[in-house]
Order: sequence, then C-alpha cells, then structure tokens
Amino acid sequence: MSTPETLAIDPRARSMVALGGPAIVVGAAAAVILVVVVLVANLLQKFLWQTLPPMFGASNTTWWWVLGILTLTGFAVGLVVRFFPGHAGPDPATLELFGAPTPLSVLPGLALALILALAGGVSLGPENPIIAIIVGITVAVGGRLVPYVPTKGWVLLAAAGTIGAMFGTPVAAALLFSEMLTGQKDKPLWDQLFAPLVAAGTGAITMSQFEEMNFSLPIQPYVHPNIIDIGLGMLVALAAIAVGMCAVWLFPIFHKAYTALRSPVLALTMGGFVLGLLGIVGGPITMFKGLAEMKTLVSNAGSYGAAALALIVVIKLLAILVSATCGFRGGRIFPLVFVGVAFGLLVHQVFPMIPGAISVSCSVLGFTLVATRDGWLSLFMGAIMLPGIDLLPMLCVVILPAWLVLAGRAVMLIEDEPQEPPPNTH
Repeated sequence: MSTPETLAIDPRARSMVALGGPAIVVGAAAAVILVVVVLVANLLQKFLWQTLPPMFGASNTTWWWVLGILTLTGFAVGLVVRFFPGHAGPDPATLELFGAPTPLSVLPGLALALILALAGGVSLGPENPIIAIIVGITVAVGGRLVPYVPTKGWVLLAAAGTIGAMFGTPVAAALLFSEMLTGQKDKPLWDQLFAPLVAAGTGAITMSQFEEMNFSLPIQPYVHPNIIDIGLGMLVALAAIAVGMCAVWLFPIFHKAYTALRSPVLALTMGGFVLGLLGIVGGPITMFKGLAEMKTLVSNAGSYGAAALALIVVIKLLAILVSATCGFRGGRIFPLVFVGVAFGLLVHQVFPMIPGAISVSCSVLGFTLVATRDGWLSLFMGAIMLPGIDLLPMLCVVILPAWLVLAGRAVMLIEDEPQEPPPNTH
C-alpha cells in the first residue's frame, strides 16, 4: 500500500517543475520575438532589393545598386551605433554566442542595427544579436515577475529558447548546453538541462507554427559508409579548417584597420562600401546571411564551375571578415555554414570520387568548428545538412582529428584588452 512518503514529489523534481512554467513562456516568447525581427528584416529586404530597383531602372544585381545599398546600410547602422543609447551594445567582434544580459536601454538600437544589416545584404546571421535581445528582455521582465529564478537561470532559458527557435529543434540547445553545464552529485546534468530543454522545445514548436526550419539540402543521400570515405571525410574537414583558419588569422588585422578609423559611422560606411564591391564581384549569392543562398547554390550547383565556386568561397569569407570587424551587428555561424557548403561543392567538383554528401557535411563541420569551437554544435550542423542520420556515425569519427588540430588555436574573436590602472598620484 502506498504511503504519503512514496507519493510525495522528490525535491529535485519539484525544483525542475517550478522552472517548467517560466521555461514554456520564455521559449514561446523567444520564438515570437525572432519571428517578428526576421519578418521586419525580410519585408525591408524585399523593399530594398525587389521593389525599389525597378523604380530607378535597376535590378538587384545592377552594380551601382549593390554598391549604393550596402554603403547606405553601413552608414545607417553607423548612425545607430553612434547615436543610440549604449551604442547598440559592445563591439560584436569581442562577443561570443551569448554572455551577460544586455541592458534594456541598449536593445532598441541593437534590434534596429540587426534588422538593417539583415535587410541590407550584410554577410552576418541573426544569432548573436537576437540572443542578446531575448536574454535582455527575459532577464528584465522575468527577474521582476518571478524573482525566485536567478539571473543565470533566465539567461539559460532565453538562450535555449532562442536556439531552439532558430534551428527548429531543441537538439542544438541540448548539445550546446551539455558542454557548458557540468553535472554534480546532488544536481546531475539532466536536472540542469530540464528547464532549458523545455524552453528550447517550446521555442521550436512555436517557431514551427510560423515557419518550417528545414536546413536539409537537396544532395543525394549517403547510405553506405566505408573506411575509405571516412578517411576522405577527415581530409575534407581538415582542408575546411585550413581555409577557415586563414580567416581567423586575418580577423584581428581587419578589426585593427577598422578600429583605427575611430568613428563607427566612418568604419561602418567604409565596411558597407567594401561589401558592395565584394557583392558586385561575387553576386547576390555571396550576400546576406546565407541560409536561402546555400539552398540556391546547391540546387544550381551544376551551373558553377570549380573556379566560380572557389571565387564564391573567397568572396564570402572576405565579406564575413569585413562584416564582423567593421561593427555590423550579427553572428558568424550561419554565413560560415554557407562557406562550408560552397567549399564542399568545390571539393566534390574537383575530386568527384568524394561523394557530395560527405564533402558538404564534413566541410560544414570543419567551418562550424572554426566559428564556434563547439564539437556538439559542429556535429549537429554537419548532420542536419542532409536528410536522415546515416552520416552521423561517420561525422563522429571525422571530427576527432579536426578537434585535435584546432586544440589551442586562435579563435575568431577579439579579446578585450585589459585597462591599465590610473597612475597613483598620491
């Protein structure tokens, strides 16, 4: 016969359930905020690149239109960074995927800078700013309404909900947080993951009501793994890392050149002008965040020769470097995934014996590692590029030498220089 003790909820379960309600609200809110920001950016993008050009006798590929819109985008974002409260947040080149909460006063400027960059064709994704916006709102509102949840808890819930919404699945958040959180004897890892997974799952489900987040590319599936292909996959991943690391090493050089201009308006206008020149050379396929563009690239892969694909890889990498170092607000993961897709197609074209599925997924894995140094997230991105999970066991092996090669290497991030203490005048 059951006793009251056996029917009682364990304190561990009670603490997890207590966070379940806030996690559901945060996950749903994160998806709605993401949808609103992306919708506004898409509407502005359509206006700038489809509606306006014919009024001036141009198209979205006319050289002076590409140069003019990207230069004006840089100027507009520069004005936001210069004059909005908080300068639209700290220098994005110094930021990781997410960090400390951003004050509410900074969020309008950050949101406007993000929308302008996404619409104007800048080669950055929404991930870093949108996480900062949702974390800032969540901490400010949640901390006041539900004070028993600590600030760190709100940060984790907001970040998890946003990641779940962006990728359309809670898996990415689970993998990412499994590296960040550590299990303890009295609080195992899954206890800590419970609420973030609720938020991520709610974010993904809510997002699915507005848009289907499908990253799968139209590439012939790979269903017969063998030892030779594993070795080829390792070589592709290492080659992708070698190319990606060239961008990492150039990152501080580009950043130093733009910060030397001192004025954010001047730096971002110059950055937009350079992006316009790159857009003229590389075409629209090398502009914007890269999600729609990589599907277009794969669908029309037969029309691109090896030289054209190599040019796309170089132009997009340069565009990412310029965008991320001159002050545009945005993330580097999604555009680098585009580079991974383009590089994988290039490898397959030069070496047809390497299946396209392997070259693309292993290349994406390599570039994501360069961008994030997160093994789980890199495996996830490499796997979701193709339908099914047949490549996942191979990718788990392919990532091992890639991880060894990157151990201790520089990252695509500018470290904040420590401030010198004021001189002692006493």
